[in-house]
Order: sequence, then structure tokens, then C-alpha cells
Amino acid sequence: MENLLEVFWATHDPTTLNRQGGDVGPQYRSAIFYNDESQKEIASKLKADLNAKKVFEKPIVTEITAFTNFYPAENYHQDYYNQNGMQPIVSLSCAQRWIS
Repeated sequence: MENLLEVFWATHDPTTLNRQGGDVGPQYRSAIFYNDESQKEIASKLKADLNAKKVFEKPIVTEITAFTNFYPAENYHQDYYNQNGMQPIVSLSCAQRWIS
């Protein structure tokens, strides 16, 4: 789970509330949904560690909450990176995170 969370933190901005890039609204919030207390503890500890080390310029606002329901995204959102990887916002945000 730690590896998955490292990719999660590195591939988006977890410091902006209800926003990712130009998209705004609660559906664009940074969130981790856990299935059990162990997952919650791991996510919370990693979030606290990143904040303590000041990895990001601003505090992480990522919500860590219990999983309740899963709603599949619309078809046009499926396989988004492979379908849109050449769009500047996709390639730039991913490249910047992996380089740093």
C-alpha cells in the first residue's frame, strides 16, 4: 500500500482543496478511501510524515475517509492517461512529479 500511496502523492497536488488544475468542485478533492483501520493508519502516517518534512509548500488537505460505495466513472474517463497522455496538463503534471 505504501508504494501506491507514494504514486498517489506524487501524481497530483494534495494541497489544494476541491481543485485539481483548472477543475474546481468537491468532486476534484484529494481523497483516500480506506477499507480497514490498518489502511487508515498507513495513509494518515504518510500524510503526517510528508507534512512534517514539508515536501509540499502548503499543508496536505487530502481527505482520509472510510470507503462506502464505488461508482464507476463514465466511459470517457476510463483509461484517461493512455487516452489523454499527450495533453499538456497530463504529461506536464506527471513528468514534474516524477522528476522531482
